[in-house]
Amino acid sequence: MPHATATPPQRVLPLEALQEGVLLKRYKRFLADVELDSGEVVTAHCANTGPMTGVLQVGGRVRLRHAPSPTRKLAWSWEQAQVVGADGQPVWVGINTALPNRLVRATIEAGLLEPWLGPIAAIRAEVAYGLNRRSRIDLLLTPSAAAADPRPIYVEVKNTTWCAGDLALFPDTVTERGQKHLEELMGVLPEARAVLLPCLSRGDLQRFAPGDAADPRYGELFRQALAAGVEVLPCRYGFGAEGIDWLGVAPVQNRQSEP
Repeated sequence: MPHATATPPQRVLPLEALQEGVLLKRYKRFLADVELDSGEVVTAHCANTGPMTGVLQVGGRVRLRHAPSPTRKLAWSWEQAQVVGADGQPVWVGINTALPNRLVRATIEAGLLEPWLGPIAAIRAEVAYGLNRRSRIDLLLTPSAAAADPRPIYVEVKNTTWCAGDLALFPDTVTERGQKHLEELMGVLPEARAVLLPCLSRGDLQRFAPGDAADPRYGELFRQALAAGVEVLPCRYGFGAEGIDWLGVAPVQNRQSEP
């Protein structure tokens, strides 16, 4: 099976200094209690409301961002979790689901995806599209005048932390919203390009496939989308205490197990 080719890490998103501690519990979906290395116990906001399959480990090491503000109920945000990686070594995983769109945009602006997307002149976020324009695309790209394909590019970003070994899988639960996004990406073809961009938020992942075991319907639609011309561009990222590095693009499998 193909694996990602080696790409020198490139810092695409510097981070404010994160503080480490141990996860005590996660509850009410949005909350996590953490004992910092200083001994202080704090409650952090958890932006990831999903099951966090494979990365939610009570007693595991975590990293938090401290950002007190009059507009925030909690001064701490849970950003990363440490797990055992595919190679048996510890790896840090990005669990903040509010981050991938910003991360992907920074990657595009740095020109790192130009071999796949072509040169880009403009990026717009959250643009209405789809049936009755009731959905919003994560990123709408306008190719530059030098681009070989002048069509606009609709990019849907999906955060991915669930895996089987070094194979990234999405989704980790039934997602009717994700199913609809695949259908709407197919709907913009052929007048525009449609790109599904899984954000592989842990550096040990080398390949990508749909998570049929969690959502068989999503897997069916994923394969339909590929056949229809939707492009899938899984981007690999490594997470550190001071920033996030782009590690390249991973190959795509139609299914978790391929002959």
